[in-house]
Amino acid sequence: MADTLKCLIIGSGPAGYTAAIYASRAGLTPVLFTGKEPGGQLTITTDVENYPGYPDGITGPEMMEDFRKQAERFGTEVRYELISKVDFSGDIHTVWTESGEEIKANTVIISTGASAKWLGLESEQRLNNKGVSACAVCDGFFFRGKEVAVVGGGDTAAEEATYLAKLCPKVHLLVRRDELRASKIMQDRVFNTANIEVHWNTETVEVLGTEEVEGMKVINNQTQEISTIPIKGFFVAIGHKPNTEIFKGWIDMDKTGYLKTVPGTSRTNVAGVFASGDAQDNVYRQAVTAAGTGCMAALDAERYLVEHGII
Repeated sequence: MADTLKCLIIGSGPAGYTAAIYASRAGLTPVLFTGKEPGGQLTITTDVENYPGYPDGITGPEMMEDFRKQAERFGTEVRYELISKVDFSGDIHTVWTESGEEIKANTVIISTGASAKWLGLESEQRLNNKGVSACAVCDGFFFRGKEVAVVGGGDTAAEEATYLAKLCPKVHLLVRRDELRASKIMQDRVFNTANIEVHWNTETVEVLGTEEVEGMKVINNQTQEISTIPIKGFFVAIGHKPNTEIFKGWIDMDKTGYLKTVPGTSRTNVAGVFASGDAQDNVYRQAVTAAGTGCMAALDAERYLVEHGII
């Protein structure tokens, strides 16, 4: 790819594909590199019912296929490759694919997303999307009226537990220490919610079930007592890791690796490089918010190209 691209998009998912739709309709002829997981986290999500425009719901993979087709319809070139290295030192930005191809672009939109952290249990992965989830806001509705568990002791776990407590008769909060790491206000919400039962010093041994979650086997790491608790939903809330490793040293990040953007924009500290989706959002992490920031990134990239006389 010898010519300098007007717009290169790193990563797919709602943010990347939305950026591609807007960029291609603006005549930027974008090239999108999907990375190792085309479609992002939604490709491991079964039913999506909270995205506008799908009144009957849709599976995550089908939704991402719709996004891809729409982007390609307007002229986006989708390449199923991984960008493994970047150099943002000049006015023209350079990236390299995993195979070693060098590509130059006037603007780069980062939409590499974030990945949920898991416990590493075989049963957890086997029952993923069969009752195991990493997003209560996304999947909590499916467990209305059912007993569930949340794993974690930070703000995310406390927030997930209190959210689920509005839908479920009983929420088991599994905390591996004898205290919560969550902020005082979130701790108060947990302790003041009658149907949340906190299990201190507790770790998961196994998620039980064949076709769907039926319970969990847990151990008290102080007494070594093992017990089984019947549940229908198992929510892992031990954090997310932004997929931003290759941008270290180039793009300003917070202490956990999320990319920093100028408030109200998708602009980063590097001119011509824009960030969107979960790679820069550690608060909302929803498909619809990711799509919104993808739109912002494409519009910001177009304005940058106009301001610099490139288009």
